[in-house]
Amino acid sequence: MLVGVCDFPSDYPFPPAAYGGIERWLWAVAVGARAAGADVHLLGPGWIPDLGEDWLRKPVRLEEISAGSLAERELRRAAYDLLVVGHEYPSHPAWSRMRDRLDCDVAAFQHSPTFQHSPNAFDGKQSRLYCYSPEMVERYADHEPIAELAVHLGIDEDEPPAATGRDLVWLGRVDSDKAPHLAIRAAQILGRRIRIVGPIFDEEYVRTHRSLFDADHVEFLGELGGPAKVAALQSADAFVYTYARSYVEAGAAVFGEALRAGTPVAALTWRGGTCAEAATCEQTGVVAVTDPIVDDETAAHRLADAIAQAASLDHTTVSAAIASRPIATSRPWLHARDEGGVERPDICLASADSRQSVERRRSRWPSHCSSPQSLDALSAAAPISVVDRDARRARVRLRRSWCGAGLLLTASMGT
Repeated sequence: MLVGVCDFPSDYPFPPAAYGGIERWLWAVAVGARAAGADVHLLGPGWIPDLGEDWLRKPVRLEEISAGSLAERELRRAAYDLLVVGHEYPSHPAWSRMRDRLDCDVAAFQHSPTFQHSPNAFDGKQSRLYCYSPEMVERYADHEPIAELAVHLGIDEDEPPAATGRDLVWLGRVDSDKAPHLAIRAAQILGRRIRIVGPIFDEEYVRTHRSLFDADHVEFLGELGGPAKVAALQSADAFVYTYARSYVEAGAAVFGEALRAGTPVAALTWRGGTCAEAATCEQTGVVAVTDPIVDDETAAHRLADAIAQAASLDHTTVSAAIASRPIATSRPWLHARDEGGVERPDICLASADSRQSVERRRSRWPSHCSSPQSLDALSAAAPISVVDRDARRARVRLRRSWCGAGLLLTASMGT
């Protein structure tokens, strides 16, 4: 199986050293695909050159390739089974025309709550769109989206063992959309210290809430990446999540980053069906769904209550809950089925694990700690469909998931 992971024009490298959204997701997919036994090519000039000799980089972008050119012939000879791209590319006419000539599957994750796709960008089969939350699935219902969590990964960000934390941490870009002033005020109500991690995107927003940002209980760490970012999350008593009332979170990386570090989540949301609810459960976090008509002070008190509850959760239990999710298997089973629907164990794309073993793990998963989507529905959805050339294009479907052991792939079969 050959997977091409495509970059795009960006202000950040692939993968970025610290801040970055889609760039980090694409790197996580590349790492996860290789962990599942796939061959991976990093397509585009944006991939950093010092990833190691075992990563194959091809500095080409589909939208820049002319039909019939040498570059096109080289891509066709490679015979990609799957291209993984940023959410905008399937609606890019030049990119889509070249992808059609390559005749391969496409998978994209919706990282924007407002981007308008072309009507034929996704068909739910060969070209598929994935969305993090029920809220996002509803927003993009016309494109037959598939509900799936997402992992983001940077360089040297392997998850650490769970540890008892101290203080609180908030992570993200500092602006009015992300509303960290609510987290700072909630920490102040509790008499707790809070660390703010992330780049300042809006200086005027910070000036507006200067009395909070300058308070003695606030430590501003700025933008962190790699081991320093992981350490900031691991050492926290709880991770605090906020956003503005009018903002729609498409697929927050911070939930996976915090939970993989064993740090419970306290989230303030303004409606149901959000990313916070999709990512957490009773063992891993507390979500305070708050009426958007209340003022900031009332909302901060609601968040403070959630923080107090989340801080009482055991970090080791958080890590164990994430690692034991049934869709997060450490040995992905990737058997194909023939045209009659019979499983073919001789067509194995990675280390094999039996369906029975996966089902046993599923049966042991606590019902109160599953995601809002039923596990059966997730299995039926079966993200990222690919083709095994050696099996004469037998269809195999892979699922990405995040867990305590890192980004892995599990599989669900189909024709």
